[in-house]
Amino acid sequence: MVRVTVAGGTGQVSQEEAPATTPLAPEIHWQIADYNDKGCLVEALRGTHTVLSFVQILSDPDQKAQKNLIDAAIAAGVKRFAPSEYGREYLEEVNERGKILEYTLFQPGLFLDYLAYPYKTAKHVDPLQSVFDFENRRAMIVDGHEDAIMTLTTVADVAAVIARAVDYEGRWPTTGGIRGNRVTFSQILELGRKVRGCPFAIDKVKVEDLEAGNLKTSWGLEAVHRAVSRDQASALLKAVSIGVLLSGSKGAWDVSDEWNRLFPDYEFTRIEDFLAKTWEGKP
Repeated sequence: MVRVTVAGGTGQVSQEEAPATTPLAPEIHWQIADYNDKGCLVEALRGTHTVLSFVQILSDPDQKAQKNLIDAAIAAGVKRFAPSEYGREYLEEVNERGKILEYTLFQPGLFLDYLAYPYKTAKHVDPLQSVFDFENRRAMIVDGHEDAIMTLTTVADVAAVIARAVDYEGRWPTTGGIRGNRVTFSQILELGRKVRGCPFAIDKVKVEDLEAGNLKTSWGLEAVHRAVSRDQASALLKAVSIGVLLSGSKGAWDVSDEWNRLFPDYEFTRIEDFLAKTWEGKP
């Protein structure tokens, strides 16, 4: 088993454990690191084979910490690196003249667990609201894009696939799609009708309004990530809704299936089963 370093290890996603069928490392060491000190990072990463970066984007908007981490990983002789979302651009730059650092961007789409809000279905990841509000039987969709694709994967499945990827002996794909469920917005609403007992109230929004930064809906998201301050919450929640809807209308949530094809024996949690189990008997 290779040595793996998890950057941002106190975050919710990074603390998710793979299922019990995955062997766990015999020793886990915690270390506080200064992400502004490359020398410190290099020493912390020496002997590491794979780095999994869960550096919180909200706390590192300029990606300085992640860039320093990538530079330190190269200097320390790290073989593989899995970046947070926006770290891929910098990794592409450092690999322009040859393969310096092997990497993959794990892309699971939206966590299926978010459709369970306000109920917690993962060990560490808190439930967050989405444009599909199963609790109150309502949703936001883009007018004319009812058949836009959404990829939904449980946190547990993502953790299990990443654990397998660490042990995978072949070359990592640079785009690492993890496709738990590939469904349309309309199919999600139909599943909502079945498990919640009645049709959802639908707020349809226009693309042009979203592009202008306007969210014309009768309701909005309220639950915010704990890393966000109260002062930032309102604007961020609006931006999240607009971002999800607008990107969905452009096909951005239609995730590829690279890791599905590399691990064809892995059985992902079906959205139908997850929703039925989660919402059974709920008011």
